[in-house]
Parts: sequence; structure tokens; C-alpha cells
Amino acid sequence: MAQRAERADAVRNREAVLAAADALFAASSSPHSVSMDEIAVAAGVGKGTLFRRFGDRAGLIGAVIASRLEPLRQAVREAQEAPGSTPRQRVRDLLDASLRFKIENRNLMAAAEDAGIGSPYEAEHYGWWHEMLRAQLEGVPGTRDADFTAHALLAAIRADLVAHLVDDAKMTPEGLRSALASYVDTVLGTPATDEG
Repeated sequence: MAQRAERADAVRNREAVLAAADALFAASSSPHSVSMDEIAVAAGVGKGTLFRRFGDRAGLIGAVIASRLEPLRQAVREAQEAPGSTPRQRVRDLLDASLRFKIENRNLMAAAEDAGIGSPYEAEHYGWWHEMLRAQLEGVPGTRDADFTAHALLAAIRADLVAHLVDDAKMTPEGLRSALASYVDTVLGTPATDEG
């Protein structure tokens, strides 16, 4: 049986809630300081609609993250298909893209962990990043365990670590990106001559 199409007003409401939550979260020092009432008012929907659609704050935060990630995912997919780049360069590019996203969205990503969304390793977006990274690592000569290496590299850019380094240790985003690139080069070792 085919899945029923979502009603147009339900789609509009969903988009309005995501846009309102995204704007309010971005304007606050922490997404936890934004009430569900404020989001409902800004979106022009009833509070009941908010809870029926997203369940709770954790569900709403997860939905906002997913909406922000989709354009990034599309750009990453296109970059991965670009001719001429090596698996080693694609690993660097993937990690840099993920790091830039986490720097720009560190309050939201940290709030996702605090909101009880669950283990970051069970999040759908983590699985996607891990799979993309693992697939590229398999093409890098000398990588012994692409699955573990992908997890270890992603651990270097956990949202709570990124927030600590930028906000508490006052590391600049450029400095953090440079440190990550050096770390990736250390983990992957010296490139083979046929890698370019």
C-alpha cells in the first residue's frame, strides 16, 4: 500500500516550525533557553501541533539539525563524485566539511546531546558521515581498519570537543581546521607516490 502524501497545510506547518525554531535557536546562547511556546508563537501554530509533529524538544532539535544537514550532504555527495580527487583528499574534505558544520552549529549540536537524543553514535547523521568516511578510507593505501579509523577520526570532531576548543580554549575556527588537517595527515601517514 502506498504511503499517503502529507497534507499541504501539514507541510507548511512543519516548515514554519523548523524555520522558527532554527531562527530562535540561532539567536539564543543555548537552544535550551528557547521555550516550545516561543517556537509555536513564532511559527503561527498551536503548541499541540508542535508536540504532535516533533514529540518533544529533542525531536525538534533533531529535525532542525537534519534540515541544516541536507544541503551540506548534497554538497558533500557532489564533491565526492568530482573527478581527479584521491580518496585521501576526500577524507580530508569530508572531515573538514563536518568540522565546519559543527563549528557553525556547535550550540545546536551540543544541545542535541544534552536533550537526550541518545548516543551520538546512534544518530542517523553520524551513521551517514561514518559510512562516507569509511568508504573513502578503504581506498587509502595503508589503512588497516577503515571502520575503526573512521570512528577515531570522527571522535576528533565531536560537538562537545569542538565547542570546548572554540568557546573555552579560544581556538580560532581556522586554527582548529588546520590542526585537524595535520592530525588527518598523521593518522593516514605519508601518501604513496601513486596517490598524487
